[in-house]
Amino acid sequence: MTATDRIDLPVFAQAGEASSLPRNEFPAGMLAPSTAYQVVHDEAMLDGNSRLNLATFVTTYMDKEAKLLYAQTVDKNMIDKDEYPATAAIEERCWRMLGDLWNLPDANDTIGTSTIGSSEACMLGGLALKRHWQGARKAAGKSIEKPNIVLSTGVQVCWEKFCNYFEVEPRWVPVTEEHLFLDGFELEKYVDENTIGVVAIMGQTYTGAYEPVKEIAAKLDEIQAASGWDVKIHVDGASGAMIAPFCQPELEWDFRVERVASISTSGHKFGLVYPGVGWIVWRNQERLPESMIFHCAYLGGDMPTLALNFSRPGAQVLLQYYQFLRLGREGYRAVQQNSLDVAQYLSGEIAKMGPFELLSKGDTIPVFCWRLKKDASPNWTLYDLEDRLRMKGWQVPAYPLADNLGDVNVQRIVVRNGLSRDLATKLLADMQTEVAFLEGLDGPMPHEKRSAAFHH
Repeated sequence: MTATDRIDLPVFAQAGEASSLPRNEFPAGMLAPSTAYQVVHDEAMLDGNSRLNLATFVTTYMDKEAKLLYAQTVDKNMIDKDEYPATAAIEERCWRMLGDLWNLPDANDTIGTSTIGSSEACMLGGLALKRHWQGARKAAGKSIEKPNIVLSTGVQVCWEKFCNYFEVEPRWVPVTEEHLFLDGFELEKYVDENTIGVVAIMGQTYTGAYEPVKEIAAKLDEIQAASGWDVKIHVDGASGAMIAPFCQPELEWDFRVERVASISTSGHKFGLVYPGVGWIVWRNQERLPESMIFHCAYLGGDMPTLALNFSRPGAQVLLQYYQFLRLGREGYRAVQQNSLDVAQYLSGEIAKMGPFELLSKGDTIPVFCWRLKKDASPNWTLYDLEDRLRMKGWQVPAYPLADNLGDVNVQRIVVRNGLSRDLATKLLADMQTEVAFLEGLDGPMPHEKRSAAFHH
């Protein structure tokens, strides 16, 4: 039978569908495009429904015009700035728009870039702090051997990677019941002459909390007055940098705080774009050492490039610009406020269910978590509720808090654009059903050994 004959067979009788394919060896022959598509499509069906994934921060819904734009521009490579000059110009337009959103003091004295995601943006922000510290130390004739960075144990794992990859000692500030996030308390114990900077999180992944940038900066002012150490802040705004400007505009966390040297965010989280795109903007050009910038020709002029990755998608940058134009400040405020409203509706109803105690309620970013009350039934855990909800399609992760609170297990919901009030009501009904089932157990739920499957 020839390949042409196979195409005429019913789909699931064709080679590849009617037989097993090698999984780990490169195939010897060809399949019809429709068959290859069906094989991949069918296996991907085994993934969870992304709209019901309440674990991820990543955008899972865009409108049909955005999908059309995505399909038309998916072949663009962001690094080819002279080949795609319009896309390069739009990239710069986007980070300048973000600088405006984040209250840059001087729109003419700044620099920024797109990245694959906010993790790469954080790497660049941390590396700029390190290079800046090294330059100042060299100019003063001092050692550059032992740089450190101060951050909460509640940061996202990308900061652990930064410290590992770029050989910077992490000065971990522990989270406790009294201080669930970095708030400046006893900061002087962690900062010294080798501190390259402090990381402040706008939207902690564990609980959704904002770390108070202005208060952290005030504590660093006190430290500088006592020691002379001028320590700057990088704001990891992966989530909150795209929420606070629209829904909490009075909150001072951005470039209005003078110690903030750089801000990063994730375009594919509350920037409302499919993965992957991130952004970073520096307060001024002086905060980005020239040694981190590479130059290429652009329309007869100079185009600086400074991302860690080389080839990377251009389509998501265009999608980001589409969203900026499509929504504007008014539209972003409407979308983000709706997510906040749904989050607080959910958290309020979950708090009424009986066995739960809220640790946050979704009034910063639309993320909240809860734990079992101390007098709750010993017959089940939040991991059991996670499993029961997954049976109905919902992914609602349970996990331990960081560091000193590692014995506290919580469950978390991330509300994104696409989780409507109606869907939220259906989730609550399923939760009530499963909680009633678990509360009615006569003995403990049996448990298999659980692997660490959830990462922030």
